[in-house]
Amino acid sequence: MTLEPTGQLIPTPTGHDLILTRSYRASADDVWASVTEPERTSRWFGPWRGQAAAGLTVEVQLVFEESAPWCPLRIEACEPPHRLAVSMEDEAGSWSMELLVAENDGTTELRLVHHLASTEHLGDTGPGWEYYLDMLTAARTGGPRPDFEDYYPAQKAYFESLA
Repeated sequence: MTLEPTGQLIPTPTGHDLILTRSYRASADDVWASVTEPERTSRWFGPWRGQAAAGLTVEVQLVFEESAPWCPLRIEACEPPHRLAVSMEDEAGSWSMELLVAENDGTTELRLVHHLASTEHLGDTGPGWEYYLDMLTAARTGGPRPDFEDYYPAQKAYFESLA
């Protein structure tokens, strides 16, 4: 299977934003639930536990990563059903992201914005987000889960070329 990468890289005053977009024939509330409710996030990313609110930290299990680790995820902002901003630190570095949800005429657009201080690992990061967003689509539609081998290293050169 050959999948076309969709990510865009936009310069910002502090680095770059990697932006990936998916559209769904669904309400913003339904898409929001797919990215915030633990029983639904477990279908495409991983479950989470803890008290969720802006300024608090929950733990998310990265079930589709090697060893399925539990990682702390700080909720920076939560504005249902339109904006979720989170940050995380792990052995790979610091992550600052936003999920932006906008509904228009029965279609909801989900934008994942990964705020990057450096584009050094873009060739590794971009394919991973494409994979996870396609996992979300598969979870929402009941379709087959994508195979990570179709994303990485196949899309690495595309994302490296954005930098």
